[in-house]
Amino acid sequence: MSLLFVNWFYVVASFSACNFTLSGGYVMKSYLALTLTFIIIMLAGCDAGPKSSIGFSLPDGDAKRGREAFQTLQCNACHTIEGVEKLASGDAPGISVKLGGEVNRIKTYGELVTSIINPSHRFPEGYPIEAVQSNGVSKMRNYNDTMTVSQLINLVAFLQSKYDLEEYPHTKYPTM
Repeated sequence: MSLLFVNWFYVVASFSACNFTLSGGYVMKSYLALTLTFIIIMLAGCDAGPKSSIGFSLPDGDAKRGREAFQTLQCNACHTIEGVEKLASGDAPGISVKLGGEVNRIKTYGELVTSIINPSHRFPEGYPIEAVQSNGVSKMRNYNDTMTVSQLINLVAFLQSKYDLEEYPHTKYPTM
């Protein structure tokens, strides 16, 4: 896909560099045709496919019940989150992954669900690799056979409530 973009960009740049026009603005029409062709090709690559998340959603959860699930499932043995006491457990791997707080982008519902049901899809940044994974597999316990769907829904609602979007410093442009 990136090679297609590079080729398209080269052709457009070549046309833009030409300072000639033929009858009827041939260069401009060619540029428009190339742009439309590129857009159509890009949209054709947006096929949702059978494993797409389009159409997937779960009901809204209850953050209070999610907090209860966080403690019942002993997530606080390995994760810290503001307002929840850290669990002293012999099963904890000796690391405490912080959840919640100020972030520069919203943690989406899909990201949180995926992090819970497939913790190996992405590892937390800022921690020693050997502390959070072994041979590419997360050290987080797999809850897929023990967690109910209701617990998952509520847990995600609880976690989402713990993230704050940090204010983005907007660029100030001169006014005319």
